[in-house]
Amino acid sequence: MRLSLIAGGLLAAAVALPAQQPAPRQVAGPTLSLEDAISLARRNNPTYQTSVNERRRAAASVRSAYGALAPQVSSSFYTQYRQGGQQLFAGTSIGASSDQINAGGGFDVSANFNAQNLVAPKVQRANAEAVESDITAAEQTLRSNVTAEYIAALQQQARAELADTLVATAAAQLELAKARVAVGAATVLDVRRAEVALGQLQVSSIQARNSAQVEKLRLFQQMGVEQPTDVQLTTRFQVTNPSLSLDALLDQARRANPTLNAMRTREHVADVAVKASKGLYLPSLSLSAGLNGYGNTFTSTDGLVASALARKIGNCQSTVEIKQIAGQVADPNACVAMSLTPNEAAAARAQNGRLFNFTKEPYSVTAQLTLPIFNGFQREQQVQQAIAARNDAEYRTRGQELQTTADVTAAYLTLEANRQSVTLQEKNAATAREALELAQERYRVGANTFIEVSQARDDYAKAQTDYLNAIYDYHRSFATLESAVGRPLR
Repeated sequence: MRLSLIAGGLLAAAVALPAQQPAPRQVAGPTLSLEDAISLARRNNPTYQTSVNERRRAAASVRSAYGALAPQVSSSFYTQYRQGGQQLFAGTSIGASSDQINAGGGFDVSANFNAQNLVAPKVQRANAEAVESDITAAEQTLRSNVTAEYIAALQQQARAELADTLVATAAAQLELAKARVAVGAATVLDVRRAEVALGQLQVSSIQARNSAQVEKLRLFQQMGVEQPTDVQLTTRFQVTNPSLSLDALLDQARRANPTLNAMRTREHVADVAVKASKGLYLPSLSLSAGLNGYGNTFTSTDGLVASALARKIGNCQSTVEIKQIAGQVADPNACVAMSLTPNEAAAARAQNGRLFNFTKEPYSVTAQLTLPIFNGFQREQQVQQAIAARNDAEYRTRGQELQTTADVTAAYLTLEANRQSVTLQEKNAATAREALELAQERYRVGANTFIEVSQARDDYAKAQTDYLNAIYDYHRSFATLESAVGRPLR
């Protein structure tokens, strides 16, 4: 009798109905709320960071579009080494006897103005706005995914705790069966059935614990970080109705849904692109200017001295020839032994230029106006493609508007149905608990068989599981409604 009383007490404790959302077991370890999980995901989720990285490209494109309106400035510098020697060109020997080094450089400025690069900044600004809208939409998607995984992890954790409760119930029923066998009120068959039931529930508990760990791993995968040991999920949700009506939710979704707003900004980008493509029919203006210089030096000044001596001898010979033509007396050998004086040789060597003492070349300025006339219908093709892209963007926006309306309405109706299901499943779970307590009490006093107790326990397990699923189906549908509207609602 004492064993029966102890077993009855264990049964009463084991079948106590869990709260609406079971509290987690207090285990030492870090804690994680839903908002902390979302914050970590914003900083670490690879897919979301890829979307954020598009902001850099968009900003660079805007700067480039404005930079295309500014003059393009370039500079150049070159050096050249040329071996001394003569070569024939058109029958004439040209070249220098000494090696020489050349250098040069300059600045060039050019600018090009047409309708397309004048409209390009507006196009790129619109594209940057679209990228920001895409990032907002990606953030909302990330929030929805993390919330869904967080709820799934909580649900699996609650299922594991329910499995532990059922194991405790089966263990108490086993003790009761043993107690009845000890006093001769039952057979060993009841004990064996209770042992089988306990073993099956222990297996279910192991599987439930494993599923809870797997769901946590998926949650941290969505967050983009490693899972710490014994982390505890602390956020708890309440079964409450949204404070807004369906019409108010639809109005908010049409104004604030990130995906819908991203579609609208892409539509604006396509409209600006059509205007830019029509600029191909307008003239373009090109301006350019350049300033260049060069320098030259010989590696040896002997060539300059030889050239100066050759010029002096040539002048002398010309003078002799002129005198002979004029009938004057002139010595033809006077130029043979001629040489340069030290001052003349120094003057010849001084003519060797400095390599980087550039001589400025004449500058140039060019202006060109181009009027496109016909290019094989390529402009027409680009304009029609831009118009088609704009029309496609309008259709996608309209489709997203219809989808948003349908998603919000469906999520709202599903939420209401799940709320009602929670109320009914709560009543079913309470009734199943009372039936189990009654079956156990009747078995304790010998008024029914162990099979009826097992059936009552199975009914209780199913009712409690359905109640648990109804609670998390409600939370999941609430998260779906928040995702459809585009903002948190609680």
